[in-house]
Amino acid sequence: MNRDLIVNSTNDGVHIALLEDKVLVELHQEQSNNRFAVGDIFVGKVKKVVQGLNAAFVDIGYGKDAFLHYTDLGPQIRSLKKFIDEGLSGTRKQYLLDNFELESDIVKTGKITDVLDKRDSLLVQVLKEPISSKGPRLSCEVTLAGRYIVLVPFTETIAVSRKIKQSEERERLRVLIDNIKPKNFGVIVRTAAEGKKLAALHEDLNNLLAKWKKILSELSSTKPPQKILSELSKPSSILRDLLNASFTNIIVNDANLVDDYRAYVSSIAPEAAKIVSLYKGKTPIFDYYKITKQIKAAFGKTVNMASGAYLVIEHTEALHVIDVNSGHKVSTVQSQENQALTINLETVNEVARQLRLRDLGGIIIIDFIDIKDPSNKKMLFRRMKEAMELDRARHTILPLSKFGLMQITRQRTRPEIKISTAEICPTCNGSGKVKATILLIDEIANNLSYLLNEMDYDDLQLTVHPFVESYLTKGWRSKQMQWFWKHKKWVKIESNDNYFLTEYHFFDEHQEEIKL
Repeated sequence: MNRDLIVNSTNDGVHIALLEDKVLVELHQEQSNNRFAVGDIFVGKVKKVVQGLNAAFVDIGYGKDAFLHYTDLGPQIRSLKKFIDEGLSGTRKQYLLDNFELESDIVKTGKITDVLDKRDSLLVQVLKEPISSKGPRLSCEVTLAGRYIVLVPFTETIAVSRKIKQSEERERLRVLIDNIKPKNFGVIVRTAAEGKKLAALHEDLNNLLAKWKKILSELSSTKPPQKILSELSKPSSILRDLLNASFTNIIVNDANLVDDYRAYVSSIAPEAAKIVSLYKGKTPIFDYYKITKQIKAAFGKTVNMASGAYLVIEHTEALHVIDVNSGHKVSTVQSQENQALTINLETVNEVARQLRLRDLGGIIIIDFIDIKDPSNKKMLFRRMKEAMELDRARHTILPLSKFGLMQITRQRTRPEIKISTAEICPTCNGSGKVKATILLIDEIANNLSYLLNEMDYDDLQLTVHPFVESYLTKGWRSKQMQWFWKHKKWVKIESNDNYFLTEYHFFDEHQEEIKL
């Protein structure tokens, strides 16, 4: 699999597209004024402790107080509070915790009123960005993420990513980390550490300890609420988490950002610095790499696939619903069960892609086409799990229920990406909307392929708006000629002045319209 990262810098921020084999799978937006990103670390002030919610509301400088639940305090909250008090008062000078006496852990079923008081100062990390009318969600389990490891203060735990399967490799990494980690610091070994030598792990650990030292140095001059450490920029965090040999290009349209990303890539993977390049074309970068077209095709209420099947995606306050439909292109050869299974399996990858692309979170219900055979249901469940393996968000997938529904829960840390794909109709000056015109030719080509190959029509006429007719027929490499070379059948194309721009119809040899 080849991965490309396309970075589009605009006046209002940075837009990042992750392509896998040229297919858009993730889209991120980093606003230039976003001060409350996931991973940012703040010194906040407790404003209110609510016993009924077993939670506290913390002022970190956002318009609404941030939410901190008891379960997000972390077992080592008392040690963290002691460290913060010493740092704010200036009595703590040593960032290492060798001589720091850890306090007793809190119990999982305790009450927040036993731990926090109003006006307490806390070191907190953003778990979820502000979403809708809600403020940020916080955690006191501060973690510092590096390329190969995650540093966790106030614990001695060493954990290894479950994605590293070989027991010998897991033990090797555990022993290496145990030999280099300082006292009272826990470490989570990331998947990217598999096969890495001690020097690379040690360098990553030192970088994270330098960040921890910076946090302590900032504390003595900090007046809550205040940010004291920012997470990496979005493109950099993607590179930190995903950069491997499968990355082929990192293309940026801003000369200043190119230098930043090249320097960052050089620091974590010097051999990959050459893949960072500056885009110099005159066409907008997202248009040149066909990202705009993919966004238009993927973010509508209806998502079409080449076979004719399509998804309908609806959103409610409580959950997201994805309905799988076969469309009109139904095979007359396969049995109903096999046909339903074929369509369901085809849509699995697109469903998984849509969850990543739109960053859907919470409860997702997928209404697949009904299948009866238990072995087919197991196959569908297995394929969905495989398709979701590349999704970095924590998720849980349940097998098909007796009603034929699949339930997925997926972690949401940022606002869902919503992009309107409808365009203002040029013939009614905005009183109505039509499908994105950029998809018109692809839609015609798909229907044409179905009529010529599946329905075996020989003498077809396509009638379209004059502008579209001109686009399809002009030149020796016109779309009309391309269709002829592909299908070995000639399609007659006529224009009709009464058609609106995106209207088209197919007619057979008797000039009778073919209903699709």
